[in-house]
Amino acid sequence: MEAEVKNKSDNYIQLKKDEDILRLGIRDEDGNDTGNFLEFDLQDIELPLRLQTLLEEDKKNRANLRNQYVVIDKKQDHKGKKLYSSNEEAKIKALNEFYKKEVEIYNLFLGENGVQKILNGRKLTWTVLNEIDEIIEKIIVPKLKVNAENIKKKIIKKYSNNTKKDDVIE
Repeated sequence: MEAEVKNKSDNYIQLKKDEDILRLGIRDEDGNDTGNFLEFDLQDIELPLRLQTLLEEDKKNRANLRNQYVVIDKKQDHKGKKLYSSNEEAKIKALNEFYKKEVEIYNLFLGENGVQKILNGRKLTWTVLNEIDEIIEKIIVPKLKVNAENIKKKIIKKYSNNTKKDDVIE
C-alpha cells in the first residue's frame, strides 16, 4: 500500500545557505569564466590539517629537487647527439617529477583536480605554482583564520554559562 502525499514539499528538506563555504570561480587569462571553481568548507576541521600537510610535503618536494640537482651537478656531463647534455636531460626529468608530485600535493588541499582547474589547460610552471601559493595565502588562509576565530567564539559563548573563559581549551 502506497502512502499518499498531499503536499509534495513535505518530501523535501530545505538546506540553509552555508556562509562558511568559500567558492572561488576560475577565469582564464582573458577574464572569461571557465565554469570551474574551487570550493572549501571553512568549518571542515580537516582543512587546516590538509593545509599543514600541503606546506610540509611541498617543502620536502622542493628540498628533494634541490638535492637531485646537486647530485646531477656532481656527475660528469656528456654531450651527445641529442639536444641536451646528459645532466641537462636529468634535470628536466627531475623537474617534471617535481611538478607531478606538486600536483598531487596541492590537490590534497585544493580538492580533486584543483590544480588542473586552475591550470585550465596550461602546464604547471614555477610561475603558476607561485600563483597558486598566492591564492592560498591571500584568499583562503585569511578566511580560515577568521572562521577559526568565529568557531572559537561560538564555543566560548555556548559553554560560557557553565565555565569560565580560562577553562576553554584554545
